[in-house]
Amino acid sequence: MNLNNKSGFTLLEIIIVIIIVGVLASLALPRFFSTVEFSRSTEALSASSSIRQSLERCYLGNNGNYVGCTLAAIDLADPGGSPGAHFAYAIAGQSATGYTITATRNAINGGDGTSAITLTQSAAGVARAGTGVFVGIK
Repeated sequence: MNLNNKSGFTLLEIIIVIIIVGVLASLALPRFFSTVEFSRSTEALSASSSIRQSLERCYLGNNGNYVGCTLAAIDLADPGGSPGAHFAYAIAGQSATGYTITATRNAINGGDGTSAITLTQSAAGVARAGTGVFVGIK
């Protein structure tokens, strides 16, 4: 039996591996979190679509006018009030021909509370835009 047999890793080798893993994680994690946040935008787009459909029903029931079609007045529960919702929703700028739906990211699960996605209906059509992490959303 050989008592001088030394096997294993040295402290230096372990430190180098930890440094390499740390560098890789620092490069990958921000991209991962940004992808997760951007994927949450589908929640806002889906809810905005549902709100838009309800606004169109309100428009037809209101003799061709969006005035008075608020989030409380439409035939849809506020999607921002559901458990685990990542966005708060608001309808603004109602006129005879248009409105703006805004989905603002709340602060749960890493949200910044300021990023938003807007859907604007006007006589010219529908436009979608984003602010904060949702800039450039298509």
